[in-house]
Amino acid sequence: MSEPKGMAAYIAVTAAYWAFMLSDGALRMLVLLHFHTLGFSPAQLAYLFVLYEIAGIITNLGAGWIAARFGLSSTLYTGLALQIIALVALLQLSPDWTIWASVAYVMFAQGLSGVAKDLSKMSAKSAVKLLAPKG
Repeated sequence: MSEPKGMAAYIAVTAAYWAFMLSDGALRMLVLLHFHTLGFSPAQLAYLFVLYEIAGIITNLGAGWIAARFGLSSTLYTGLALQIIALVALLQLSPDWTIWASVAYVMFAQGLSGVAKDLSKMSAKSAVKLLAPKG
């Protein structure tokens, strides 16, 4: 059995990751529903998420080095903070904007969220491995 401090850290990391994944899924659905109501086709909707995935790929390339240099806690907190910033940024989306301005703005926020996703995911998964009892 692991010590209480380790279990508390495990629960905190798991809760943070679950909260992130719920907000991330909700964000994706809101973007999809918003642009679907504007008449975007399925292929056009998919393109809205290209920057999200590319940002995640680029983040993954350096995430291990970032975690080794700054620690898993700071990468997890940075990922969570970036997700909050992306969510707040999407609240600023105005129906008065042109379609192109809306698409560019949402793609930028999605890119920020893609960085947040991979920092949080890498941190949470690595932390669970470190916190798991030996044997």
